[in-house]
Amino acid sequence: MAAEGQQHPLKIYFYIWALLFVFSAASYGTDFLPHNAFRQGLILLFMILKAGFIVAISVRMAWERKALIWAILGPPVVLLVLIGLMAVEGDYTELSRLNFFSPSLAPAGHEAGHGAEAAH
Repeated sequence: MAAEGQQHPLKIYFYIWALLFVFSAASYGTDFLPHNAFRQGLILLFMILKAGFIVAISVRMAWERKALIWAILGPPVVLLVLIGLMAVEGDYTELSRLNFFSPSLAPAGHEAGHGAEAAH
């Protein structure tokens, strides 16, 4: 007895392949933009879109049960949220340490912590 699998039309795969090609071309097109946060955001957006299409179609995740989808995709989403929270806390800790433990910077010829009257 042969096991019969679910067969999807090839049209879906060609459509997704074309979308991946367009997103890759757009991602490479960002090389002509100035280096700033907008460019980095576009690169990340295209990367996430391409990964989502690959997981949904090539891994056939789009046809799975919702419980299986959440079991596979839920933990990485939670990890990304926790990494984001750690990055925010790390920035706060670094800025606090710089604020309280680094020597204060004063202009040349002035004493740190003294007013203008003390220099005369």
